[in-house]
Amino acid sequence: MAKQRIVLYKDAGVSIDEADVAVSSIRGMARSTFSSSVLTDIGSFGGGYLLKGYKKPVLVSSADGVGTKLKLAFMTGKHSTIGEDLVNHCVNDIAVQGAVPLFFLDYFAVGKLDAKVAAEVVSGIARGCKANGCALIGGETAEMPGMYHAGEYDLAGFIVGAVEKDKMLTGAKIKAGDVLLVLPSTGLHTNGYSLARKLLFDIAKHRHTTRLEELELALGDELLKVHRSYLRPLRALHDAGILRGAAHITGGGITDNTPRILPKGLGVKVEVGSWPVLPVFEVLRRIGGIPEDDWRRTFNLGIGMIFVVPARRYADASRLLRSLRETFYRIGEVVPGRGVKYV
Repeated sequence: MAKQRIVLYKDAGVSIDEADVAVSSIRGMARSTFSSSVLTDIGSFGGGYLLKGYKKPVLVSSADGVGTKLKLAFMTGKHSTIGEDLVNHCVNDIAVQGAVPLFFLDYFAVGKLDAKVAAEVVSGIARGCKANGCALIGGETAEMPGMYHAGEYDLAGFIVGAVEKDKMLTGAKIKAGDVLLVLPSTGLHTNGYSLARKLLFDIAKHRHTTRLEELELALGDELLKVHRSYLRPLRALHDAGILRGAAHITGGGITDNTPRILPKGLGVKVEVGSWPVLPVFEVLRRIGGIPEDDWRRTFNLGIGMIFVVPARRYADASRLLRSLRETFYRIGEVVPGRGVKYV
């Protein structure tokens, strides 16, 4: 009788030992983000969080990824900031509704697990969580042979925050005549990378090490600039009773994101040239001959966050933002109508 062949999990491409090494590396980083509200440790079946200090709390949640910005991490071999991008993107998405981030969970999926790369990615997640006062209370590291190309992975984040019910930012109080104040982006943030990669690497045949005259950094480093968090200035304006609405400028640009917070019957007038468009967006437009409307709907064009404030409180908002050493621009106003009109 033939001897039965023994087939182990590792023969299918899954290494439990490598997963243990990864979790061991991650555990300390996650614990460094904990507050007294965290009731469970990394490795528990679920994450427990004690909500404190709220009278009528509303939980605000969001899930997101960083799109094909991941391809830049693969291309350059730099994985330590992509997790920070993920956290900041998620934080901004709930902050515009008035929420303070409470806790975060991540999903890291890969064909063949490399504990070192996983730890690099999570180091960025932990750094982003600590900077935003958010606890990394759990996540999933999935090794799935055959699902991803060698050296590639997928990444997603899930965030929960809280806000008092009467402090939610819904945009309902926005009125015609309100002013649009914007804070600059650091670059592409986490949107428009599929088009950017096609233009720079497929059409123009550049490499991630290429240095263009218009840009301060090599292309890879330029495109990996971290998506910033706007939590601090947003909270300051909201706590001061100045803020009527806020829009995180992501995929869809100013054109598609601003109307998401406007009451029915209102639009915005945006003054072209009232803020500096970052050079990287001009480079992309030149290479692709991108029509203006498409350019505005694909990229943030140098604007990461829009604040809507009453015209009578503009001076107060300006003083507050200057006290935080924030660069800001006044780019337009709310008007009767619908959508975004560029003038």
